[in-house]
Amino acid sequence: MIFWLLVQFLLGMALNLFVELPRDHPGANPPEYFSGVAQSVTWAILHGPLLLVLHAVLGLVLLIGAIVLFIQAVRSGPRSFAIATGVGGFAILTAGLNGGSFLNYNEDFSSMIMAAFFAVAIAAYAAAMFVAPSEATV
Repeated sequence: MIFWLLVQFLLGMALNLFVELPRDHPGANPPEYFSGVAQSVTWAILHGPLLLVLHAVLGLVLLIGAIVLFIQAVRSGPRSFAIATGVGGFAILTAGLNGGSFLNYNEDFSSMIMAAFFAVAIAAYAAAMFVAPSEATV
């Protein structure tokens, strides 16, 4: 998870520096947040610039991986392992929702919140490595 989070961060930085996203796309400036995020992310994956496609797809893969890892942690590990992976998954979800918010409204603070929750996810999965049962991988 940590490796792929770092790849995601680098894709996000490249996207931020080298790609100008259109301000008018499906999902932009929606009247309702969650439907706007769904439309924006769908547009990003199907019609966005390559770096945005990669960033959005990897974000969804990370979220799925976080859910799977959390379920495994709950089933197999100590409570501290489940808590650490749960915090990591929550941080990935929150970062992703703020990525969708950035697509919706193009506000820089959404990007900052996304980066902050990336850091929380890294810290949570680093902690999970220390409390994981010996057969688990993070």
